Amino acid sequence: MEENTILVVDDDPVIIQLLKSAFAKTRATVITASNGQEGLQQFYVHRPDLIILDVKMPDMDGWETCSIIRKLSDVPIIMLTARSNDEEVIRGLDSGADDYITKPFNAKVVLARARAALRRPAQTALTKKSTHYSDGYLTIDLEKNLVLTKGEPVKLTAQEYKLLAYLLQNPNRMLTTQQILENVWGWEYQNEPGHVRIYVWHLRRKLEEDPKDPQYLLTEYGLGYRFQTQSE
Repeated sequence: MEENTILVVDDDPVIIQLLKSAFAKTRATVITASNGQEGLQQFYVHRPDLIILDVKMPDMDGWETCSIIRKLSDVPIIMLTARSNDEEVIRGLDSGADDYITKPFNAKVVLARARAALRRPAQTALTKKSTHYSDGYLTIDLEKNLVLTKGEPVKLTAQEYKLLAYLLQNPNRMLTTQQILENVWGWEYQNEPGHVRIYVWHLRRKLEEDPKDPQYLLTEYGLGYRFQTQSE
């Protein structure tokens, strides 16, 4: 992370100092802001490689800040949330966040997640197995970074796209939660099975005609998930 610039946006000076101290050991350049508006200003000036963004801030909260940044850039964004609440996490993903960390947290966890986010390849850098799927309703073309439902483009975050690509590249095959974590997120997430559940649920909201009765992203209860192909 030596050559990376990291923007930390949080209204808690203790959190700011904790993260500055943690990243100082990596020799990354750390830029800070105490609210969403200041965070946007720092983003415009410094164009960071990674943003760590608190959810609850006065005036402009983290969700709004994330949404604005995401319209302008694909920079990785990690949200800090005070609660392990699915609805709060999903709202962050809706805003365009790539990951989330629940407070209180260990600085080593943040560093590991930051490294993972910075390592994540661009959407085009995917292994080529099954690269295309189409059944009349859902179209996925990994080579063109294209996802359509009913002919309309679907906007996915880099991590959502990577998860969908991994499932698509193993069609009709049950993948364990651990397999998905290791191949999509990396070893840093081996103890975070909730990540897979939340991201699959979020993908269903974007791709399925009825997310409560999914046809593509199926759960193998207690085991994992699979991408089920459909006939045209």
